[in-house]
Amino acid sequence: MTDLVLDLFKLSNGMLLAGDRLVADLGLTSARWQVLGTIVAADRPQPVAWLARDMGANRQNVQRIVNDLAKEDMVAFAPNPHHRRALLVVLTDKGRQAFEAAMDLQAPWINRLAEGLQIRDIVTTHDVLIALKRKLESDGDTEEPMR
Repeated sequence: MTDLVLDLFKLSNGMLLAGDRLVADLGLTSARWQVLGTIVAADRPQPVAWLARDMGANRQNVQRIVNDLAKEDMVAFAPNPHHRRALLVVLTDKGRQAFEAAMDLQAPWINRLAEGLQIRDIVTTHDVLIALKRKLESDGDTEEPMR
C-alpha cells in the first residue's frame, strides 16, 4: 500500500506537470483548468467555498486561483441572493472559450494516455481510488471532502 501511495503522489505530480504543459499556451495551468471545469460542471453559479468543496481543495487556494482568473476576465463575481458576502463565481465568455480550447487539447492527449490499457483495468483502478478516497473521508484524514 505504501508503494501504491508513493506512486500516486508521483503520478499526481506528473499529471499536473503534463496538464500545465498542455494548456500553457491558453494562459492556463492545471489548477486554473480544474477551477474552470468545476464551474462548468456546476448546476448553477456557486461561491468559492462550494467550488473548493466540489474540488476537494482548500478554500483559500481556490480563492487565490479565482481571483487570478477574475483579473484575466475568465470569471466574474455576481451577487449571491443567499449570502451577502459570499459572491457567486460565474464563467465569462473568455473563460468558457479557454476551457473549451483546453478540452479540445485534452481529448487526443487522454486518448494517447489510454492507449494499450484495458477498459476493465481502468474501471478497477477507478474503483480502488474511489474506495481509498471514501476511506480517507470517513477516517477524517482529509480537511475537506474530496471530489
